[in-house]
Amino acid sequence: MLEANPHAELPKIISLQTLPVRIPFVDGGAGTGGTPSRWHVFDMVLVRVEDDEGNVGWGEAFAYFCLEAVKSAVDRMIAPFVVGQSISDIPAWNIDIQKKLHLFGRYGITLFALSGVDIALWDLAARRARKPLWMLLGADVAVQRRAYASLVRYGNADLVAVQCQKALDLGYRHVKLHEIAPDVIRRAREVVGPDVPLMVDANCTWSVEETIALRKIFVECDVLWVEEPIFPPDDYTGLARIEGQGIATGAGENASTVFDFERVIQSVTYPQPSVTKVGGISEFISVLKSCAQAGKIAMPHTPYFGPGYFATLAMLPLTSPRTLVEYLFVEPEAWLADTPQPVNGLLSAGDDFGIGFTPNPDVMARYAASL
Repeated sequence: MLEANPHAELPKIISLQTLPVRIPFVDGGAGTGGTPSRWHVFDMVLVRVEDDEGNVGWGEAFAYFCLEAVKSAVDRMIAPFVVGQSISDIPAWNIDIQKKLHLFGRYGITLFALSGVDIALWDLAARRARKPLWMLLGADVAVQRRAYASLVRYGNADLVAVQCQKALDLGYRHVKLHEIAPDVIRRAREVVGPDVPLMVDANCTWSVEETIALRKIFVECDVLWVEEPIFPPDDYTGLARIEGQGIATGAGENASTVFDFERVIQSVTYPQPSVTKVGGISEFISVLKSCAQAGKIAMPHTPYFGPGYFATLAMLPLTSPRTLVEYLFVEPEAWLADTPQPVNGLLSAGDDFGIGFTPNPDVMARYAASL
């Protein structure tokens, strides 16, 4: 990783803008079941920072169903610690902001906001250096990693069968369900066949006892991991109990900071950091290091199509060769930028400077959210 020089003279950041965007998507289903209302749009708070030499960096704060709150958090809680500053050591800045904002919550919207700004600062730093982010962080070459098709919840065996076959036809060799009914999980396994790894994300549906009771189904369907099986998701003792029954679990998309992730890493087989929630690139890198030290393989949570997605791809050279990358299996109405998509189930780190995100101004204007 780049060793920052805290005494280096850097340009000052002269502006931080938050740009709320809302892009409709289709997924072949009803879009109901796990969210406050129908989920059919991507809400994003894009963060744009600019320095006094004209360099620009982009970030993304997680904002599904909380767009207004996240935008306000960035504007009122984070921006005052950025504008007018020369930030040379981004991880140290990140920790300092966590200390300053701890009264407002260590997780949730506070960290969503911090994540978006941290990503933008790293993008800015790599663009200033005229390097891809992965190179700035010390990696030698761009790499490819396997992507998995992350299906939404359909609750219907026939719809799941159609989407599984569609994923196979597109070259995916890993599929994740968001299903909880045994008959639907069985149908998916029938369609993908015995050689395609299958994962099941329950979105915190079951208790520990209910999850253990479903072990027969997971074994029968050869499930690679069961993701967030229980509520609350931070019941790490419960997750460890499930692991003790021979059920490999994945968790972490709702965890923030490497401190919280230490407990995730101790409890599950597959830790799943989300760069737009965990605290940005600074904390994501620390989580990758902790996973490596514990002999665990990080499986990035990235159902995004903005800078959060690009940032994840830009850090692939820092991940294990066995890392799988989530690709949300939906069709956005428009793309904010020239967005890399899996080819034959593979995703690549790019060679563009920074995280590689350059938005299309016409798309940005067309899908700007009015709050």
